[in-house]
Order: sequence, then structure tokens, then C-alpha cells
Amino acid sequence: MPGIHRLERTQLIERTLPEVFAFFADASNLELITPHFLRFRTVTRAPIAMRVGTRIDYEISLLGVPMHWRSHISTWEPNVRFVDEQERGPYALWHHTHDFEAKGDATLVRDTVLYSEPFGPLGSIAHVLFVERTLNRIFDFRREATARALKGPSASPSPFATAVSA
Repeated sequence: MPGIHRLERTQLIERTLPEVFAFFADASNLELITPHFLRFRTVTRAPIAMRVGTRIDYEISLLGVPMHWRSHISTWEPNVRFVDEQERGPYALWHHTHDFEAKGDATLVRDTVLYSEPFGPLGSIAHVLFVERTLNRIFDFRREATARALKGPSASPSPFATAVSA
């Protein structure tokens, strides 16, 4: 399908799989690993019980424009993966898979995001001019903030860290 893009990131975290999964499974940590320029705030009251069907509401602000974002958990496999999908928000499509794999006492975290902008050709122009670069900034910040939060070494960018059109 034209207009669908793919963003991938991998990060090795020097913490056990259960510790790392628990960190990502706590929706309140998303505020910690999201850049401040987005003014990200979780609206759904904590604690949030994560499972298939859980819905989470957020507020963000981009370039001074406030936006409401609702996602739902469509896949939930503890210590393996979970998927959040946008129900309402700035994208025509947002499908974010979080995969986790034990590597000895460390954990490999893999993010795969399939996304598409609304507004057809205007969305495609926005992708080239702004969206792709902004998403790369967000996920680069996320990698660094996760490393700090989990006190693991900050992983250098992975050779798999890419944003490509599918």
C-alpha cells in the first residue's frame, strides 16, 4: 500500500528480560522516554492494566498544536512482544510492535512502526519535509532515555535503525 512507512530501532539493554519488559509494560514510563518538545501526557489514570484491548489516551502538542491520541493494545505476550495501534490521533495508520529477546543477562528490544500520514499527497510531502525527521528524533531520544532510565549503557545507533518506505 503506497504511503506506508516503516521505522525500525533495536537496542541492547544490560538488564534481564523481565525487568526490561516490565519497564515498557508500564504505560507511565512513556512520558519518561518521550522528548519534552512533544509535551506528552498520559490522560488515562494509572495504574493501567496492560492486556489485549487496553485503551490508553494521551495528549501531545506539536508545533503548538494540541492533539489527542488514543491507542489500544492489540497483541499482548508478556516478555515476548506487545503491539499498540492508534485508534485516534495524528496518523492515518500507526502500528507499533515492541519485541523483546533475552541475550544472556541483557535484553534486545526491537521497535517496528508501520505508519502513514493522512491527507494523501499532502501527507507524503509532510513526510519528506517533517514527519520522518521528527520520528527519527523521537526514537533517538527514546533510545537514550531508556538507557538512562534502566542505567544500561547508551547503545550506539544500530545498523538496523532505519526509516524506510514500504
